Amino acid sequence: MSAVSITDTDVEVELRLRARRLECPCGHTSSATYDRSTRRWRHLDLGTHRLWLVYEIRRIDCPHCGVRTEHVPWARPTARHTRDFEDTVLWLAARTDRTSVSTLMRCAWETVTAIINRTVDELLDTRRLDRLYRIGVDEICYRHPHKYLTVIGDHDTKTVVHIEPGRSTESLAAFYEQQHESDLDSIEAVSMDGSKAYRVATEEHVPNARICFDPFHVMQWVNRALDRVFADASSANRRRIELSSGSWRKVRIALRTGAERLTDQRRALVDTLTDQDQQVGHAWRLKEQMRDLFRVVKPSRAKRHLRTWIDDAAHSGIPAFTMLAQQIDKHYDGIIAAVELGISNGLIEGINSKIRLINARGYGHHSARTLTSMIYLNLGGIDPKLPTQR
Repeated sequence: MSAVSITDTDVEVELRLRARRLECPCGHTSSATYDRSTRRWRHLDLGTHRLWLVYEIRRIDCPHCGVRTEHVPWARPTARHTRDFEDTVLWLAARTDRTSVSTLMRCAWETVTAIINRTVDELLDTRRLDRLYRIGVDEICYRHPHKYLTVIGDHDTKTVVHIEPGRSTESLAAFYEQQHESDLDSIEAVSMDGSKAYRVATEEHVPNARICFDPFHVMQWVNRALDRVFADASSANRRRIELSSGSWRKVRIALRTGAERLTDQRRALVDTLTDQDQQVGHAWRLKEQMRDLFRVVKPSRAKRHLRTWIDDAAHSGIPAFTMLAQQIDKHYDGIIAAVELGISNGLIEGINSKIRLINARGYGHHSARTLTSMIYLNLGGIDPKLPTQR
């Protein structure tokens, strides 16, 4: 410290480094100065005063990088705020909206966004992509109409490892194409929701990986087919079946509920309907058998169980389940892989729920770039710490 200047709103502290050798951001040191200029960095406030660090910074002619500005210990390269200031912004941004951060830190909203974007790129661990074995893929809509991101998560570290705009085959293919061939060879399984776009990209770029279709989405298909059977029974046999109007509303929910979680009252409603309408009864049993595949059937018996289910559904005489049998048969290998490997897309669905919270907390994001940085900050394995916590 060589001098201090104080005004009503600001404090400026002039600094002078003792080291004679200059350091390039790449790590190379030199004693030769190319040129110099005075620069200010915004530091954490000193009470109600803004604190600025002032230093006559020099540029060096690095043999590796060319002419570069010297590295200073209190700030990141190219930054106009100190490392402590930026780390505080990151810590706050991970917990509240950017408007509140800008108000507390007394800086522009755009400044907060710029700090997040730049520092996240620096702090994100590039090694996160080196050893991927089991990944999950899903899309999320971040702004209407039809603004999507493709999110790739690591089942082992439970973090987001990559984000691409869009939800097309090209979106996931762009991720695969950025990886080294050896890294792609290490991927053993990819979980997804049955999306044709993601399946095509994975089969093309990671042919040796097993595609695992998420059990939750498979059960969604089954429940939709069951709903169609119930709707047909409700309209065609409503007078014949001994259920009140209120009971018809309750029994639809009961049919979707797992058998082991039914109350006595709801079980009685299901029994009444399934006893009097054979198609609904058959459809409900098929739904429970599919649940058993993911809950109680041993992986070694999964193939036989699912093949039996497909045959039963295909010959059930129930149009909704006949069509469903064809869909399940088309995704047979992916469903079996999910059972045998014990992988679902639950991790990515959970990540998507957190992303929606991040988006809502920020009152929406005007660009995919900004939201992507916020996702990495919160879910990418970055752990921002306050200066007092280091």
